[in-house]
Amino acid sequence: MGQFINLKAADGFSVPAYVAQPAGKARGAIVVVQEIFGVNSHIRSVADGYAAAGYLAVAPATFERVKPGVELGYTEADMNAGFGLKTAVEALPAPGVMQDLQAAIDYAASGGKVGIVGYCWGGLLTWRAACSLKGLAAAAPYYGGGMTAEAEAARQPRVPVLAHFGDQDHWIPLDTVEAFKKGQPGVQVHVYNANHGFNCDQRGSYNAAAAKLARERTLAFFGQHLG
Repeated sequence: MGQFINLKAADGFSVPAYVAQPAGKARGAIVVVQEIFGVNSHIRSVADGYAAAGYLAVAPATFERVKPGVELGYTEADMNAGFGLKTAVEALPAPGVMQDLQAAIDYAASGGKVGIVGYCWGGLLTWRAACSLKGLAAAAPYYGGGMTAEAEAARQPRVPVLAHFGDQDHWIPLDTVEAFKKGQPGVQVHVYNANHGFNCDQRGSYNAAAAKLARERTLAFFGQHLG
């Protein structure tokens, strides 16, 4: 359904992004932020799903600055490789990958108001984008790793945020989710009877019921803020 294009960040860096077009006129646009596994078949299918729902979907390759063309699966070796790449990106001098997300937002604006959704590490980047980037109308992070840590939770979003977490997520302790909720009363927080990665149908932690409900809530949320 989609194709890769190249975006240009503020520093001139070329960022590949998977773009999926809706069938008719876009009802808005959604930037889809990858997990630590690259813009792989799962992330492309997520973008395709948002395009099928009527949105222009843009999924930038957020590993490109440290390693081009990353597409991993979900084995333990893939996970270790992804963690290493994420660590390398997080170590880049500011603004690092955030300017790549800004380039994706700027491009997506041709489809109307722009929302952003991200999964795992992409959930954390989505939260940071909601607090620091321009041109967004709404943000929906899914189980953003590190998002409930004190320094991240102290950020203030500039746009409405809908956050999804799993109560069995050993990467994001439930007590930190509760603390985040208390500290961010303006953020809609939903907790599911599910594990980390519950939205990904290629992972053992996939939870169809939680994924379906979270998607329904996210589409309703974007419908409200991007319409």
